[in-house]
Parts: sequence; structure tokens; C-alpha cells
Amino acid sequence: MAKKISRNTFLMENPPTIHSFSSTTGKKEGEGPLGTFFDEVCEDAYFGQKTWEQGESELMKRTVLRAISKGGLVPDDIDYMFAGDLLNQCITSTYGLRDLNIPFLGIYGACSTMSEGLLLASLLTDSGIGGNVIAVTSSHFCTAERQFRFPLSYGAVRTPTAQWTCTASGAVVVSPKTVSPFIRAVTIGKIVDLGVADANNMGAAMAPAAAYVIKTFLQDTAMEPSDFDAIITGDLGTVGSKLLVELLRGDGYDISSCHRDCGVMMFDPETQDVHAGGSGCGCSASVLCGYFLPKIRAGEMKNILFCATGALMSTTASQQGESIPSVSHAVYISAESRMSGN
Repeated sequence: MAKKISRNTFLMENPPTIHSFSSTTGKKEGEGPLGTFFDEVCEDAYFGQKTWEQGESELMKRTVLRAISKGGLVPDDIDYMFAGDLLNQCITSTYGLRDLNIPFLGIYGACSTMSEGLLLASLLTDSGIGGNVIAVTSSHFCTAERQFRFPLSYGAVRTPTAQWTCTASGAVVVSPKTVSPFIRAVTIGKIVDLGVADANNMGAAMAPAAAYVIKTFLQDTAMEPSDFDAIITGDLGTVGSKLLVELLRGDGYDISSCHRDCGVMMFDPETQDVHAGGSGCGCSASVLCGYFLPKIRAGEMKNILFCATGALMSTTASQQGESIPSVSHAVYISAESRMSGN
């Protein structure tokens, strides 16, 4: 069972394995710098369905089934599944996965959902209860715009700090096997709200939550930024990434040389009009599964700290003038099953 070393942080006694993983994106994401790393790039925004919402459910289902298949498994081999998305009542997950007959635990952490799902899956597996557990999430540009902002036909002008919700999904099968990559430790974040109320500047709203969880993890584990090939945030974009580096530098941690943000990595700012970068649950999930995990498995990276970030907002709260509370969770993924000094 995981060893609790602080209120927030757990070290895995029996480090779970990331057994298999899969990533799927839409056309715009496939045209970006990481396009060749994803398992599937779909040209059709509807994914063969009648509506964007149905299309996002199909996107998630395809990603889950591919992650299972890549691990040499079938759905009946999966013991539990943590899934969540951005839509009201998490309809992407419930409608997309309802036919798989896998015990289901719906979660919501906005764009931090992949970190939350991995954290919960690893704790469950490390305890001996879990077995094979899936963590999956997704997002879709058109569904998110319809729910959170304006209908696409409205033609609203986006501000320079705005980010582009990725049409993407990532799924990971966590298991008790003993092959790399391993989940070595996790840190549960807390809700942080510094008063940012601009829904078009979510990077600034989420950066303090990312700073909190990274600082907490480093303090609790006595590790340093230099111990990691990459400290990865979900989708702070260019604005939030700069703020994160400044916040942690003020706390005595310099992550400037190892920080990577999935929202910045996803698109080419020169050729793709995404303003401050990418966002959405599927942004960090697909980049983790398409880019980072294969590098650990191939021996090109040894240690990463994955910290997806979520803005816990709703259209109702925003219309009432509320600020944007945020959260981030940290997952330490390593090519080795034991941490230095353990």
C-alpha cells in the first residue's frame, strides 16, 4: 500500500506500471509539431457521428479500445476505469464508454482530469485492489466552444490570452506488472484561487495551482527540478507558463530548463492561429500518451513529473462574476521502480 509521507503526497510501495497507452487527435492537432507522435489523427471533426458531442464520445471510445488492444488485453481484462471530460455531466465519458461493461468511476477535474485519473488509478493498483485500471479523458474544440463560450457561427473575436481547446484524447492502462514506465509517487493538489476572473486567460488562473503542487511535491520528496528530464504542465499556454516559472523562482525553485507545457507544445504559433496555445482535457492526455511515455519506454527520458492543470469554472459562475478556482495534481513517472535514495 502507498506510503503517505505528507497530507498531499504518497510514495508507491508497489509501483504500478503504465502497461499501455494510446492517443487520438483531430486534424488541427495533427498538423502541429507533434502530429506524427499520435496513434491516430482523424480528419473528421464528427468522428463519423451526427453531432460534435457524439463525435467526442467516439473519440474517447476509440482511444480506450486502442490502449486496451495495444496492451494485448480485451475490455473484460480491465477491472476499473476512471474517466472524465469537460462537458456537463461528463456526457462524453458516459455515452462513449457505456457499452464497454467496465466498472466505471466518473471524475471531473477540468483539464487536470488526466493527472487525477492517473493518481487514483495508481493508488488503487498499488493497494492491491486495482488490477488493470484505465485512466482516460478527452476534449473537443467544437463541443467546448458551444458549452463554455459562443457558438462557432457567432464568429466571436478571441483575445491574445485565449487558448484553443484541443480535439484530443489520451488513455492509459495502469497495472501491477513490473515493466517501465512506473508511477513512483503522486501529490494531490488543492484548490487555488488568486482572483483571476477572465475566462479567456485560463493560463494565468491555473499557474498558481501548478506552482503549489510542484512546490509541494519537491518539498515532500526532497527532490530537485534537476532530477527530472521534464516537469510537464497540462495547458498553461504561453501566458501561464511564464507565470509558473516566475512563481516557482520566487519560492526558490528554478524549473526554466526542464519545464514543458503541453499547450505550448501542441501547436505551431507561427502557422496555426491558436493565440496563447492549446488547452482542454485531451491536450495534456494526448501529449503524455503520444510523446512523453514513448520516450520513457524507449530510454530517451528517465524521470518526468506530470502536472495537468484544471480551471474549475462553469458558464453560470462566470456569468455571475465569479473568479476561476483551479487545481493541479502531480504524478511522478519513472523508468525505474525505485526513487533515488529508496
